[in-house]
Amino acid sequence: MVPALILAGLIGWQLVIVGQTLWLCAAAARTAARADVVGLSPGRAARSAVPRSLRQGMSVERTEGRAVRVELRLPILLRAWQSRVRVAAAASLGGEP
Repeated sequence: MVPALILAGLIGWQLVIVGQTLWLCAAAARTAARADVVGLSPGRAARSAVPRSLRQGMSVERTEGRAVRVELRLPILLRAWQSRVRVAAAASLGGEP
């Protein structure tokens, strides 16, 4: 019974980490898009929006039409342990392409 509870707890914690990583990725994309619109570095802005532990393996790129795409590696149980699975988000504030 106890091993099943521990396993359920670890799975639950991993789901929390996945949700937080997705949320942080979307926030970083919005931050990068705002920076891009005012002429600042979207990469620097996106990196400032996520914890240091998620910056390793992070990529920031402009897509067609002024959108900025941010991609992060998904942590496993702890932010320090990263998997090969990546999550991404894109944001755009419009404007002239």
